[in-house]
Amino acid sequence: MKRITIKNAKLDVDSIRYNISSNFSEDAIKKTGQIIENVRKYGDDAIKKYTSEYDKVELDSFKVNNEEVEEAYNCISDDHIKTIKLIRDRLIRNETILLEHLKEISYLYPQSENIQRIIQPISSVGCYVPGGSARYPSTLIMCVTPAKLAGVKRIVAISPTKTDGKIDPLTLVSADICGVNEIYKVGGAQGIAGLAFGTDSIKRVDKIVGPGGMYVTIAKLLVSNVVSIDMLAGPTELVIYADDKSNAKYVALDLISQSEHSKDTLCGLVTNSHEFANKVEEEINSILARKISRQEIVTNSLHENGFIAISENEDLAIEFLNEIAPEHLQIMAKNELKIVKKITSAGLVLVGENTPSAASDYCLGSNHVLPTMGFGKSRTSLSILDFVRISNIVQSSKKEIEEIEPFVKIITEEEGLINHYKAVKERVRDS
Repeated sequence: MKRITIKNAKLDVDSIRYNISSNFSEDAIKKTGQIIENVRKYGDDAIKKYTSEYDKVELDSFKVNNEEVEEAYNCISDDHIKTIKLIRDRLIRNETILLEHLKEISYLYPQSENIQRIIQPISSVGCYVPGGSARYPSTLIMCVTPAKLAGVKRIVAISPTKTDGKIDPLTLVSADICGVNEIYKVGGAQGIAGLAFGTDSIKRVDKIVGPGGMYVTIAKLLVSNVVSIDMLAGPTELVIYADDKSNAKYVALDLISQSEHSKDTLCGLVTNSHEFANKVEEEINSILARKISRQEIVTNSLHENGFIAISENEDLAIEFLNEIAPEHLQIMAKNELKIVKKITSAGLVLVGENTPSAASDYCLGSNHVLPTMGFGKSRTSLSILDFVRISNIVQSSKKEIEEIEPFVKIITEEEGLINHYKAVKERVRDS
């Protein structure tokens, strides 16, 4: 893991993020753009071509049928179903609290004679569920549950298939339990393009949500001029702030757990102690020496993108944390509650040694679709807010137009938009 001593928060963060940002190279963007353009032009044929090329699967049809869903139920246990429902129900419990507050917005303007604000669900959403070297039924739950609770009428899910041309059974069952309307066996940039532009098989959606790898994230960015997206969500990130009183083994386990997603994850430790940094590194090496699951991915991830940052004082450490704005930020220190109050930039803040990201990813009731690449500075996790729009309805009276006319004259003259004023002035003259 890379070691640095924090001196200038912005420059130090830039140096750490360099490897990740360099993955979004001109070549990667050009390649993704070509995939998107071909899907826009050639629709299903292009998707089939790229599915064959990248997923090594030949598909005649993308849409999952009822028989495939029924077959998926035969492949899982009652405990699997209980787990799906527990994750969903815990998420619903927390999202419902937010929903109740949203409903209050419609009642906040009784004093206003001319403005109404109404909460409306968006009409359709496409949920991207990653595949590749791992399966993510939990991500489907995280994307679909708040959409369903918000009242979205058409919820579409897409996910890459396994080598047998089928989607992971637990993902299919999760989709059925959570109320997905359509499921398609499509992944990658071609899947994002299908949702954005529509094809003969896939009707376009109004918004695309969900995390993904580099090409999916680039694809979401490139289609955002024609369809709304939630955020740039991926590759995953975890930064842990811990002092010399923290449990080095827990820190090591948490860094390893997050780095097993893919080789381009960003995982790091910020601490005030060289001795503690050494302990964590020793723990990581000890764990990796035992030949763990997904070892090659973990090793490559920590070697290429992992870091340990030493800070001489707490204020500098907090400045660094706010600048890097990680997807997950764990705080494991003796004055953790004091530190939390100073954090202004993170997708999700996890407090205490018993709040690992490995738990929040599944069963704590929080959503694990989170902003990456510094976007934690401006937003947090996926929620009901991503699936509703606040509709503004304005109605003015002749009297109000007369009252504001002189002020409209002043501002339009300053901006040089005189025809705006004339449109108001004529109404006053007609009164």
